Amino acid sequence: MGSWVHSSFCVARILGLLLLVGFVPNGGASEEASCDLFKGRWVLDENYPLYNPSSCPFIEREFSCQKNGRPDHFYTQYRWQPHDCDLARFDGVDFLERFREKSIMFVGDSLSRNQWQSLTCMLHSAVPNANYNVTRVDDVSIFTFTDYGLKVMLDRNVYLVDVVREKIGRVLKLDSIVGGKLWKEIDMLIFNTWHWWNRRGPSQPWDYVEVGGRVSKDIDRMVAFEKALMTWAGWVDSNIDPAKTKVFFQGISPSHYNGSQWDEPKARSCVGQKEPLLGSTYPGGLPPALSVLKNALSKITKPVTLLDVTNLSLLRKDGHPSIYGLGGTTAMDCSHWCLCGVPDTWNEILYNFIL
Repeated sequence: MGSWVHSSFCVARILGLLLLVGFVPNGGASEEASCDLFKGRWVLDENYPLYNPSSCPFIEREFSCQKNGRPDHFYTQYRWQPHDCDLARFDGVDFLERFREKSIMFVGDSLSRNQWQSLTCMLHSAVPNANYNVTRVDDVSIFTFTDYGLKVMLDRNVYLVDVVREKIGRVLKLDSIVGGKLWKEIDMLIFNTWHWWNRRGPSQPWDYVEVGGRVSKDIDRMVAFEKALMTWAGWVDSNIDPAKTKVFFQGISPSHYNGSQWDEPKARSCVGQKEPLLGSTYPGGLPPALSVLKNALSKITKPVTLLDVTNLSLLRKDGHPSIYGLGGTTAMDCSHWCLCGVPDTWNEILYNFIL
């Protein structure tokens, strides 16, 4: 695995970029920060989207809105514009060269899959004739750009901590993170968890929860979320070598099922939404889970960068599949994102952090 830091010059460049966008190595904010990449607004740009979704043959059906019959297209042409600076446009060839013979892994739920598929499309569109293959080993999907030796992987792990089948049933172990063995020696990790924490009934994939040696039938879900994040934070501090591995955390990706939250009370969901909110703040405010996440990140001593996509994504009530996620059926999806679409911006911001 290649080192992220090759000389004192590289160190200076990396620190300079972190200070520019408001992050310092211990995870705190710089008072001298001149630009926050996550504060801005959405603007129409005829030079977007970054790729044609019809030219990306591996977009999964639930994200393939245009193929599924979505008639409008302006939602694909919005570019995120920070208030105090400009994002560098994503350059797929440059990205591939920077990560030649390296590995990238997204770890999390279907929102991680959304971002993983976005990145593979962005890279494929830059080198459409390059060889690639897609394989799967257990819960890990591996997209390999063979001409560059780059592996872009997805580890489906919806809680980050372990769910173990025992005699009593499936146990969610908030103190255990054996699954972390898959994340070692990866050059860049992008983590995510949240959307499964409030699942109940048949869609809940565990029967009991264990923390501190005590097993119970249930637990306050926000408390469970926080305890799992602290277990993950401990894993990062114990296992990550910042000279070899860059760590990101995808912020809380929002859903849009209640129009009153964006001052449109007659809208019961995201269906029919064709443009974003054009301001910079979301009327309904930020989800409480984001504060829990930021608190956990503040406790980590190793460098972890938050991809703080929550507010910019909240403004994109138009970006979800709605009825166009599963082939035009009556299923309603206001949680995931169309591709091309909002996750491309997440990856464009990710690219700006690694420049």
